[in-house]
Amino acid sequence: MFSRELEFDPAREQQVFSAAPAAAAVFLLRGEDAKAEPYVSKTANLRRRLIRLLGAPDARTKRLNLREHVRHIEYTPTGSDFESGFLLYQVLRRVFPRAYAHRLRLRFAPLVKLHLENPYPRASITTRLGRARSSLYYGPFPSRGGAEKFANDSLDFFKMRRCVEDLNPDPAFPGCIYSEMKMCLAPCFKGCSDEEYRAEVAQVRAYLDSRGESLVRAFSEQRDQASGNLQFERAAAWHGRLERLRPVLSQLPEIVQRIDRLAAVIVQPNTAPECVTLFRVDGGRIAGPAVFPIQPSEHSKSQSMEARVQQALAAMPSHLVGTALESMEHLAILKRWYYRSTRMGEIFLADDRGALPMRRIVRGIARVYRGEKPETAEPPPSGPSPAATS
Repeated sequence: MFSRELEFDPAREQQVFSAAPAAAAVFLLRGEDAKAEPYVSKTANLRRRLIRLLGAPDARTKRLNLREHVRHIEYTPTGSDFESGFLLYQVLRRVFPRAYAHRLRLRFAPLVKLHLENPYPRASITTRLGRARSSLYYGPFPSRGGAEKFANDSLDFFKMRRCVEDLNPDPAFPGCIYSEMKMCLAPCFKGCSDEEYRAEVAQVRAYLDSRGESLVRAFSEQRDQASGNLQFERAAAWHGRLERLRPVLSQLPEIVQRIDRLAAVIVQPNTAPECVTLFRVDGGRIAGPAVFPIQPSEHSKSQSMEARVQQALAAMPSHLVGTALESMEHLAILKRWYYRSTRMGEIFLADDRGALPMRRIVRGIARVYRGEKPETAEPPPSGPSPAATS
């Protein structure tokens, strides 16, 4: 788990402190008793933290001092806060299997859930990944409010039900406000056939799978067809729907994807010279870190670096197999880093076919290595430019 180890002896503390790097690290302190609870943490400066924890105690303060209890120091240097956070999670999960969640204070990521296991599917907001394989999840969103707003604004363009009850369709049922406003197909009182409702759910799924592009294409085609047939009022109505859709999609963060298809590469600084650190994301689960050395001859040859990046990613062990809880924890770590106002490193998401943007990754590696600012994020999808509908 840790790459380096030091033996601590108060009599030779200066030698021990000098051997510890004055750099970021995740570390563990333990005594001679293997059953005693160790001290695990991360720090931006390991040497300074060890001096504070293991140096001569100051009687004037009540600061924690472990000088008389620690005999072994284990640590791994880290190049970024993301790497420190992910490594700390792994260590705490192994050392404190019952208490690690409380120590980490992870807040699970809000997700939009499409309940396809239900005879009459619906959508909801959740932070839990269920066991039903037929359900689909989309996220991670920065907040529950953001997920609810996107889901509600999106469902305004469809007629899928919004009620949460399990339905037993009955023609005598009076319906609800959504059916009165013609915003629901009303399967509750047989307002539609089961086939019609399934077709509507399929459109919602296509919309979420494509991050709204399926609906953008449908509205654009209807608008252009009406315009070509000189039905200008009809074309203007479809153009109005497209204009209402744009702000809904503009609030969608780039990282929000169908969770089982969420694939990406994260590039972080590394403590070693001429190196960066790579993490791989598959199905929302994080794998890594992998140290990626930059060869001097590659500074001007991106193709050779692309091949080495692909090899490095392929060699990283996959973490797709695991519990739903582990997936939720990985998404929480990813969400915590991604939505920071300022974050170190860059992320590169795969397209809808699962292909990674290798050229952008190579350029991102160069920027992270040089300490440059990330490239400007691409604008959210807003559909094709409006056609004339006069």
